[in-house]
Amino acid sequence: MELFTKTLFLCLTNGALAHHDAAVDDASLPDRCDGLGFDAITPDEQGTTFFFRGSHLWEGFHGPAQLSNESFQELNDIHNIGHVDAAFRMHNIEHLDDHDHIYFFLDDKVFSYYAHNLEEGYPKEIQQDFPGVPSHLDAAVECPKGECMADSVLFFKGQDVHVYDIVTKTVKTKTWSHLPVCTSALRWLEHYYCFHGNNFTKFHPVSGEVSGVYPKDARSYFMKCPNFGHGGDYKVLKCSDVKIEAITTDDAGKSYFFIGPFYMRLDTRRDGLHAFLITRSWKEVTNGVDAVFSYADNIYLIKDDQVYIYKAAAHYTLIEGYPKTLKEELGIEGHVDAAFVCPDDHTVHIIIGGTIRAVDLSATPRVVIRERPLPFSGIDAALCSAEGINVFKGATYYHYESPMTLAMSRIAPEPLHVTRAMMGCEE
Repeated sequence: MELFTKTLFLCLTNGALAHHDAAVDDASLPDRCDGLGFDAITPDEQGTTFFFRGSHLWEGFHGPAQLSNESFQELNDIHNIGHVDAAFRMHNIEHLDDHDHIYFFLDDKVFSYYAHNLEEGYPKEIQQDFPGVPSHLDAAVECPKGECMADSVLFFKGQDVHVYDIVTKTVKTKTWSHLPVCTSALRWLEHYYCFHGNNFTKFHPVSGEVSGVYPKDARSYFMKCPNFGHGGDYKVLKCSDVKIEAITTDDAGKSYFFIGPFYMRLDTRRDGLHAFLITRSWKEVTNGVDAVFSYADNIYLIKDDQVYIYKAAAHYTLIEGYPKTLKEELGIEGHVDAAFVCPDDHTVHIIIGGTIRAVDLSATPRVVIRERPLPFSGIDAALCSAEGINVFKGATYYHYESPMTLAMSRIAPEPLHVTRAMMGCEE
């Protein structure tokens, strides 16, 4: 199991753990492993993360350096700026003309790009687009509503953070003296990172609070360098070897699957598919999960005979009084293999061995209202969406139109295979 889970972790984080970036044909190119850090970091509209230093950039979490004007032509060919001070990808779903555009900052100028093309009318004075934001910035990072109080951009200059509200076009300035001076910043998978030299520090975008042991060396997490790393050198897991243990989509549209001590967000594939320890988000669940489902802005994690309920909207805070036993919470006993709730429904369907049981979540106390046999046993996980139900068994899954067709079926449909697009595995 240890080898398997380490292999899975490397499968899902292979972007950050690829071949050493210094092994390039042109030795004159800069090496991201030299510890000099970056001038700016930003993803583009496709989710590819670019790391900038001087007149060069690195595309993604591995690979050699290239001239910035190969990806963003006008930066050097027309304006000959040579480098950027800061950069971020705009999050503004209310105004799609700006959403997902990349903004570069140099001295007192701002450049707006989309699909790697400079937008008409740029560059502009920073004050034209971002009134109240100073020039000669150190770093910038977007902060969507829900993670910040409103759709915002955090602009860093020294130890001052200028929080720019995209809607009101106002600025509030804070001083975070406890945070290192950020030379670049990145929002990645809903977490915020201040890069300083070869190190990074994770911080809360509203308070600036730093939780955990920081700084950490970026060469161990955001790239692959000799004598650095937080994983081993294992092969990418084949899709035929994937075995999902639990899967769910919460009310906010965040999709997760669980295997061993790890989980992975499936809805963030634009920014890469990456595995993390379950305890990173659900710290009380220390030994994997058997099943998981989402209901009423809460996520239920089941392990053995214990049910853990977390508030999804509060960064997965464990509800007071939990865990509780399966009998107390759901009125059932036995080893749960899978569980799912369909959209806009109040029934959780729980699979135990070769049976499926329906529990009314709106009732108090909760009791089984229906139990039926299934056409097969050995189910590992199940997920219900508007398109129907996928029941996972090993590296295959079965699709059903509804819980009724699953419960009433006596012959399993043709099995389908887990793919790279679904799970980031190797086909």
